[in-house]
Amino acid sequence: MARERTSTQTRKRPGGPAGQVKRRNCFFCKDKIEEIDYKNTSQLRRYISEKGKIRSRRITGACRRHQVQVATAVKRAREMALLPYVAEGVEESRGGGGRGRRDREER
Repeated sequence: MARERTSTQTRKRPGGPAGQVKRRNCFFCKDKIEEIDYKNTSQLRRYISEKGKIRSRRITGACRRHQVQVATAVKRAREMALLPYVAEGVEESRGGGGRGRRDREER
C-alpha cells in the first residue's frame, strides 16, 4: 500500500542543509492572483531565462496551475511580439559539444 503525502510534509533529500528541501510558495497563490495577463511583460520576464526559454516549476517555485498559465501567457506575449523568442546577442559557440554536422573540409 502506498502512503499518501500531505501538502504540509516536506521531502527529505540527502546533501542539503539538515537534509531538507526548502519549500517554495507560489508567488501568484500568495498574492491571490487568479489569472496571469500576457500583457504584463515585466512580471513574465521573471519566468524566462537569459536565452528566452520558459523556466521550469522547479526553478520558479510556481504551482502547477499557475505554471501552465505562465507558459501560455509567455507564448501569447511572444506571438504579439511583447517578449522575444530568443534573447538578442546570445551567440552559440563554434567549439565542440554540439550535435550539428561538421562540414567535410573540417575533417
